[in-house]
Amino acid sequence: MEERNQSFVTEFVLIGFPGLHSEYQGLASAVLFLVYFLILIGNSAVILLFVTDQGLHKPMYYIILNLVASDILFSTTTLPKIISKYWFQSGTISFTACFVQMYFVHYLGTVNSFVLFIMALDRYLAICHPLKYPILIRNSTIVILSVTAWVVAKAAPLMLVIRAYPLPYCGSNKIIHCYCDHIGITKLACTDRAPYGIPALISAMIVLLVPLAFIIFSYCSIIVAVLKIANLQGRLKTMSTCSAQLIIISLYYLPRCFVYLSSNVGLKFSTDMRIVIIMLYSLLPPMVNPLIYCLRAQDMRESLSKRFKKTTVPQKAQINAICNNK
Repeated sequence: MEERNQSFVTEFVLIGFPGLHSEYQGLASAVLFLVYFLILIGNSAVILLFVTDQGLHKPMYYIILNLVASDILFSTTTLPKIISKYWFQSGTISFTACFVQMYFVHYLGTVNSFVLFIMALDRYLAICHPLKYPILIRNSTIVILSVTAWVVAKAAPLMLVIRAYPLPYCGSNKIIHCYCDHIGITKLACTDRAPYGIPALISAMIVLLVPLAFIIFSYCSIIVAVLKIANLQGRLKTMSTCSAQLIIISLYYLPRCFVYLSSNVGLKFSTDMRIVIIMLYSLLPPMVNPLIYCLRAQDMRESLSKRFKKTTVPQKAQINAICNNK
């Protein structure tokens, strides 16, 4: 009878940054909107270059295309709702929609981790086993690995949702975050969280640390291989081929490792600072990755330069024609 009298949660409320004063909410939403806009524009430009330039249809750029798709989907999953919360005071999200958002947050994070693993594998084979690379790594190989990554990544997040969705939520419905995630939701359950939190933590560590272990191994092997090159110019040229990938991987893993290690050594952050750090490492890579692709990847840089020249030369010709007519 006591359970029947309990009122169960039918919707959640995203609090966002709990310490943010009301006069700064408009500014916060404008910054988040600008971030979302830059992510869409930058990553869409990379897709456009890939589609229109056959010279970019190489294994590395197929891998980058996966990251681009994941970044667009992640930002579209998380940002519109928190922007509407601060712009229109619409912070409520339905019970089911919150779990759908949670699924995609963890799913796309897992996809990113797997794609970075594929990226490290590509560079490892290219530099440490250059003779085998053309045989082992082709466009078709990357497509198969990418599809496998997107499919296999579904398992862990799906299990998180299946285990968390039926839990009784009869207390507070306020999620102290900018989006729904497993920790934020299950903290609100009216039951012991340990049987659900520990398997989720183990799953997250496997998804993050297994690819990270291979990434560390691959780049250590790459450094050893590069040091064996007698010519200094040859060393620099070889390292430049994987500099963009190393920057991208560092942006993804280093902040996450910092947050994990700091929590284990007793370094505590305020709630707002913790959320800011999470938002930074979640949204900064999708925003700056297109710049890294275009500035550090030679083929991408050349493709962008060609496209820029195609648009500027006709404009100059039109201006000269107008001046001559005068």
